[in-house]
Amino acid sequence: MKKVFYPLALAAGLSAAMLSGCGKRLDVAPVNSVPAETALNNSNDVETLLKGGYELAGDQYLYGGGFQYYSDFLGDNGEIQFGGTYSQPKEIFNKRILVNNSFVSFTWINAYRTINVANTVLANLGKVTATKADAVAGGAKFLRGSLYFDLVRLYARAWNDGTPASNPGVVLVVTPTDPNNPANALTVTGLAKRNSVAEIYTQVIKDLLDAERQLPASNGVFATSAAASAMLSRVYLQQGRYADAAAEANKVIQTGSYSLVPRYADEFANKANTSESIFDVQLTTQSGTNDLNTFYSSNGRGDVAVLDLHLGLYNAADDRLNLFDTSNGPDAALTLKFDNIHGNIHLIRLAEMYLTRAEGNFRANTTLGATPLADVNRVRARVKLPALTTLTLPAILSERHLELAFEGFLLHDLKRNAASVGSLPYSSPKLIFPIPQRERDLNANLQQNDGY
Repeated sequence: MKKVFYPLALAAGLSAAMLSGCGKRLDVAPVNSVPAETALNNSNDVETLLKGGYELAGDQYLYGGGFQYYSDFLGDNGEIQFGGTYSQPKEIFNKRILVNNSFVSFTWINAYRTINVANTVLANLGKVTATKADAVAGGAKFLRGSLYFDLVRLYARAWNDGTPASNPGVVLVVTPTDPNNPANALTVTGLAKRNSVAEIYTQVIKDLLDAERQLPASNGVFATSAAASAMLSRVYLQQGRYADAAAEANKVIQTGSYSLVPRYADEFANKANTSESIFDVQLTTQSGTNDLNTFYSSNGRGDVAVLDLHLGLYNAADDRLNLFDTSNGPDAALTLKFDNIHGNIHLIRLAEMYLTRAEGNFRANTTLGATPLADVNRVRARVKLPALTTLTLPAILSERHLELAFEGFLLHDLKRNAASVGSLPYSSPKLIFPIPQRERDLNANLQQNDGY
């Protein structure tokens, strides 16, 4: 069974503490808005809280779409056009973000709310049945590590931009916080300062290594050891630790639990998990919001037009071209990847692992698991492209760009390769989110990013 973020109703004893209506979306407050000792009495309570953490991670501003399209909007250089009326995503697309941008603020707030749930779970492991304790701890650490990784990539300078040990990252919180404390900005304890980029990455790797060790190979609809390995491969690739990235991707591939869907189009816009899905956000008709559908799909708002510059990057025989609707004419195509509003959002696919292993092996001059050429050709064969006979790094990166288009990789791949975005260097402050003004109003110790 493939692994998903599964939206679900929380147990009655915790739902009042965690859920409250707010506008058209679900606004989720930390569970310890009531005392933990009364909310969490036994193993079932803690396990239910962790399930709530998975649901929170699928929020529209997090893995329910925001993390993905933020990367693609900031990294775009003329391959798409945002034509929507929402001013906040337009600021992101135009690289002119205001400090009071509500999307930027909600992403920060909701990420830390989810981290707070993970921290609360970890603080209450003593109440968890012994046979379940490792899986519960591993799940909480997987969520916390993943969220800190995406926060530091958006709100701080890239790992390869300057000195990670001195660059301000985000605020590292690994114990539950009390939102009833007026001095608390919900996300931080007291008047905490930003930890360094290096400190955040250290915690991310520690959490994911623990999760890899503690999570089982099979875990129902929740995170597995393979999901932790896959996320670790992303972290190591971002750091330029190529041999380590290849090794973690190889672990996932070697499980034999996943296989490429024979037809590329069948991997997307469907309700069911696929053989390729390593970790998904799963949506239902009753719960969850697919914000990739909202912005990219014709049955959503259709705000993001795919321009001919992007379409021209594909070989004419490439089966991936069949996932574009070009009926509206030149420079007005739409991707069909997210056309099912209740379809799963793939966070990690097996194709990514093949491409990560290929790049990691190529750069490290190794052949762990397979040759880089074999891995790239495996991905190409699925989309009916002829096998390459020789391989270059640009060819690997090009295959990655096309295979993973609009799935949230663009900005981060550009930054780790020190590639510019148009006239902007990869280190431009315009390619980094501001620290939300709301947070700085509550905590003057939160240093603002350059340029804001």
